Amino acid sequence: MSSDKVHDIHVTATTLGISRGLLRLSTLKLPCMLGRGGLTDDKHEGDGATPIGVWPLRHGYYRPDRVSLPQTALPLRPLAPNCGWCDDPNDPRYNRPVELPYPAHAETLWREDGLYDLMVVLGYNDNPVRPGRGSAIFFHIARANGTSTQGCIVVSRSDMVKILSLCAPSTVMHISVATA
Repeated sequence: MSSDKVHDIHVTATTLGISRGLLRLSTLKLPCMLGRGGLTDDKHEGDGATPIGVWPLRHGYYRPDRVSLPQTALPLRPLAPNCGWCDDPNDPRYNRPVELPYPAHAETLWREDGLYDLMVVLGYNDNPVRPGRGSAIFFHIARANGTSTQGCIVVSRSDMVKILSLCAPSTVMHISVATA
């Protein structure tokens, strides 16, 4: 990928339902799913909503026992069975990667359902971290039945590979409500 041809990702909620969205990147227009709580500009831990805003793509992860390293200029790290993400607002590692087992509540990133086989960490609530304002906002693979998320943005596995091929360290994700 040429470094002078970086594209931003635009995600908007559609009229099909609060958790359905449209993802646009370059010439791609792809369906996506959002949080079960729709979009919000007042995100809180556990509300199931996807935060509105412009979020950098920090880095990604891939599960090396299931997928090959995809073509992308975005930095990707291999997942391991002990990879986790702290989602306990009372813990100093809130909204940060942790090694499992971890003493506070943390989400397991090495999942059996394949949702995190390819995933990207969005730069939401990470600089600075504000306890209780939401954690683990990822861009990852959707469930086969197309259900909503706890606040993440999801696409099919094949669409994720296409999208990653167009991403670079300077790519950002714009999340907004569609305008008429």
